[in-house]
Amino acid sequence: YTELHVTEGRTAEVNEKHEVRQIETASRTADRAETSIRPGDIFKASPGRSQPIRTVLTKGVAGIGKTILTQKFALDWAEDKDNQDIHFTFPFTFRELNVLKEKKFSLVGLVHHFFTETKEAGICSFEDFQVVFILDGLDECRLPLDFQHAEFLTDVTEPSSVDVLLTNLIRGKLLPSALLWITTRPAAANQIHADCVDRVTEVRGFTDPQKEEYFRRRFREEEQASRIISHIKTSRSLHIMCHIPVFCWITAAVLEKVLKSREGGELPKTLTQMYIHHLVVQAKVKKVKFDGGAATDPHWSPESREMMESLGKLAFEELQKGNLIFYEPDLTECGIDLRAASVYSGMLTQIFREESGLYQDKVFCFIHLSLQEFLAALHVHQTFIKSGINLLDEKQQKSRRSKVLKKKLNLHHLHQRAVDEALKSPNGHLDLFLRFLLGLSLPANQSVLQGLLAQTRHQSQSNQKTVQYIKKKLSESQSAERSINLFHCLNELKDGSLVEEIQQSLRSGRLSTDELSPAQWSALVFILLSSEEDLREFDLKKYSASEEALLKLLCGLSERSCGALSSVLSSQSSNLTHLDLSNNDLQDSGVKLLSSGLKSPHCKLEALRSGSSSVSSKSSRLRELDLSYNHPGDSGIKKLFAAVEDPRCSLETLRYGHTTGTYHFSQLQLDTNSVNRNLKLSSNNRKVTRVEEEQPYPDHPDRFDDWPQLLCRNALSGRCYWEIEWSGYVHILVSYKGVTRRGSMKECVFGRNDQSWSLICSYQGYYVRHNDRKTFISSSSFSSCDRVGVYVDRPAGSLSFFRVSSDSRIHLHTFNTTFTEPLSAGFTLRSSGSSVSLCPL
Repeated sequence: YTELHVTEGRTAEVNEKHEVRQIETASRTADRAETSIRPGDIFKASPGRSQPIRTVLTKGVAGIGKTILTQKFALDWAEDKDNQDIHFTFPFTFRELNVLKEKKFSLVGLVHHFFTETKEAGICSFEDFQVVFILDGLDECRLPLDFQHAEFLTDVTEPSSVDVLLTNLIRGKLLPSALLWITTRPAAANQIHADCVDRVTEVRGFTDPQKEEYFRRRFREEEQASRIISHIKTSRSLHIMCHIPVFCWITAAVLEKVLKSREGGELPKTLTQMYIHHLVVQAKVKKVKFDGGAATDPHWSPESREMMESLGKLAFEELQKGNLIFYEPDLTECGIDLRAASVYSGMLTQIFREESGLYQDKVFCFIHLSLQEFLAALHVHQTFIKSGINLLDEKQQKSRRSKVLKKKLNLHHLHQRAVDEALKSPNGHLDLFLRFLLGLSLPANQSVLQGLLAQTRHQSQSNQKTVQYIKKKLSESQSAERSINLFHCLNELKDGSLVEEIQQSLRSGRLSTDELSPAQWSALVFILLSSEEDLREFDLKKYSASEEALLKLLCGLSERSCGALSSVLSSQSSNLTHLDLSNNDLQDSGVKLLSSGLKSPHCKLEALRSGSSSVSSKSSRLRELDLSYNHPGDSGIKKLFAAVEDPRCSLETLRYGHTTGTYHFSQLQLDTNSVNRNLKLSSNNRKVTRVEEEQPYPDHPDRFDDWPQLLCRNALSGRCYWEIEWSGYVHILVSYKGVTRRGSMKECVFGRNDQSWSLICSYQGYYVRHNDRKTFISSSSFSSCDRVGVYVDRPAGSLSFFRVSSDSRIHLHTFNTTFTEPLSAGFTLRSSGSSVSLCPL
């Protein structure tokens, strides 16, 4: 066992990025002074904390070690090494609990059902003991955990549905003396409201020293361990993925076999090569260990090929659905015979994991999401080579398929489609899939899978077309994350020309041309973000950079960066006089850190443009402060003007407010032609309520047919402000007037498309959603009724939401974008009885 890096988090915020993107982002983040929490200390309060810890939520990406962490806790407790004040530890997985969806248990009955020893011992009164419940895998929960409407339950002997038991247990209504430990992947972290959680921790996997420790424990021979560690460090992709313990296990198994093999050969350097060798290693183990064959025998038999093809089909189809766990019918649908599959358990247990739940139900999953993505890419590649069918092209008709078969296969068409689909993804969920798909096209990689994968001829020309297409995409405006993944794709295709070109320019201190192309700037971003070493100096004056190209180098600072920035401002050696922090999400905590640097007598800053609403009277040199489009709040404004009036303050120019012009209070009118039939109008059409019975509204092309939504009649132009009173569970939003009205697809649902921007208001607090990306922003509201203000500056592309009280407006969130179509205000009423009312101003 190698210790994992576990840190205390701030909140259970949602992170919808692909988890490999999260790992790569973390790898580029400078190490901070963080305290690593031991598994045994998970319920022990930090120094200075008076409140006891009842419920812990631990988040972490797939395969990072969350389950192992809970098992380590239980093992140390069982072996009397830790937490001896705890009498019982009951570990559950949501996979097991899902099977009980239609059953009813009391809490005591549920414990007796899973842990029969407690029933045999006649233990029914858990209030007399210190009990820990471990609930592992919240992201895999298929139970309807409804914290708003679930029945109230306090009796541990009263039967109820499992979801009601869990809801009341988590809320602390049922057995409040118990301790709870819940684990989840980041995207599901917000399913449990922050008020129910006393501590949020994050499993960060292995730090760089822990990676080395793992491999040195795994390989006792110092020379072999050092060689493997050195090799992993030469590949950025492998080194990053080794943050994940299960990937370290795969890497160790592969490299050990390759080093011991008679053929020897080059060690795998890319993710595709690593997973190709992983399949080959497991196939050889199965052939020799379970079939009694020789090491020199072909390791792919017709049966094993068929099994791999079926697993690939399952991997791809479930990846398309977003499923990471599967059930027996899913396997049967993909042609996997469970009885026949058991013959290959020696190989498949290393690729596929089967878990027995209750009543002999079985749950299946791949050992890691990345392996599922690899097998999905293998399936798409094989299908195209064999039949010419592009599985990524949903519109490809059977009539076209026969034509495709008659002409020469062009693999680069498949690759181009895959590149386009990956770039469309808002969270990068196809990033790894794309890398694998491209890597499988290399003849060298195909030769390793000889017997399983058909080799393609004349592939170099096709791959060159793919390389050129990727470079073309790099020349377009892409985010840093998308650009980085495209360079990883070029790496899979063994093309490093763009990166080498820029590296030569950096070494020489000059470029051969007067201006970098967008693709070259993308390469520069990739080099800067992927570098293992700190860059001592990067002087942009050596290069002629366009404004568009420089935008690719934006920092994207968060509040975490402000501590370091504050120390720079207060340093005697700093000569920084102008600082523009616009478009950086600093948050209040970041502003406080920043203001401490402004107080320093060594601070030479003369102009600051930022979201800061904290300017100290000790900031001796600050001459200009631009707070346009920021929302310091009433208390912030009072502090701001108090600082300005101080005789020691040198501020000469202050810009505050949304704009130098004025904005208009807008009296909205509901568009009765757009109102869904489950929405009832009242108060002279100033109020709308969600009802169960359909209203007799006439047919109209503007009416929302399937969703409880409506728009306002007013066109929003210029600068507009309005206020809404709401109750229940509602969305308050701005949308393009041309949004689709009919159907049940995302295009019709406010907040789930790129044509609308929503603030979601409920008892849980406030969320924002745009283009199907949902972000928790505040837990400040739990009343049954509240008021929200909305401000739109259409020319500036700004949309802001505020919580309004009798004496203040509290800023919740601002969207910054470019509005390209006519805008309207709108609403969604999600639950029966919810309402919105237009407020007079």
